[in-house]
Amino acid sequence: MARELPPKSLMIVTIALEERQRDFYDAIRLASHRRIREILERQGLERSRITILDALLKLRQVCCDPRLVAGATQEAIPSAKLEWLAAALPELVAEGRRILLFSQFTSMLRLIEAKVRELDIPYCLLTGKTRERAAQVARFQSGGAPLFLISLKAGGTALNLTAADTVIHYDPWWNPAAEAQATDRAHRIGQSRPVFIYKLIAQDSVEEKMLALQEHKRALAAGVHAAAACSPAALTAADLKRLLTQ
Repeated sequence: MARELPPKSLMIVTIALEERQRDFYDAIRLASHRRIREILERQGLERSRITILDALLKLRQVCCDPRLVAGATQEAIPSAKLEWLAAALPELVAEGRRILLFSQFTSMLRLIEAKVRELDIPYCLLTGKTRERAAQVARFQSGGAPLFLISLKAGGTALNLTAADTVIHYDPWWNPAAEAQATDRAHRIGQSRPVFIYKLIAQDSVEEKMLALQEHKRALAAGVHAAAACSPAALTAADLKRLLTQ
C-alpha cells in the first residue's frame, strides 16, 4: 500500500501591474470590448467566438509580458510578473528549493529563459520542440539545475519530477485540471517533501476573472464534466461580459 503523499500548499500571488503595463492593458481591453459588442450584435455569440478568444488571448498575454502581443513595439513596458520572478527566484534557489516553472506560452518561457540567464541560475527547458526530453528530465532529477522551465502542454503528463518541491504557474489556464496535472509532476509517489505551489495572477485583470470563473464552473460541474465546463468553447455571453469588463 502506497504511503500518503506529503502535503501541498497553494499560494495565490496577486501582482499589481506597473502603471505603463496597466495603461497598455486597459487600452486593449476597452478597444476589444467595443469591437466584440459590435460583432455580437451583427452575428451572435457562436459566430464571434474566434474574435472573442483572440481578444482574451491578447489580454492574457499582456498580463504575462507586453512583448507577447503580436505587433507590440512597447519594448520599454515592464512586466510586473517577470519582475516578481526576478526577485523571487534567487531567494528560492538560495533556500535550496527545486522549482518547476510552467507557462502555456513558449514565447513567455523564452523571455523567462533570458531573465534566468541574466540571474545566472542553472536551468533545464522543456517545450514541444525539445528533442532531448529525457536528458533534460534526468539533469533536473539528478540535481544538475535547481530550475525547470516547462510549457504546460509539454509537461502536463507522463513526467516524474519528484526532485522538485516548488511549482510556479506563471499564467492561469482555462481548465484548472491541466494545472493540477502539471503540479502532479512533483506531487506524486516518490515525493518525500511538502510541495509549495505559487499561482501568479495579475491584479484587476482577466486573470483574476478567469480564477473566479474557474471557481464558479467548479461549483456547477463535477467529475468528467468539470473540464468541459471550464473550456473556452463553453463560455457563455455572461461569462464573456465578466471577463471583459473592469
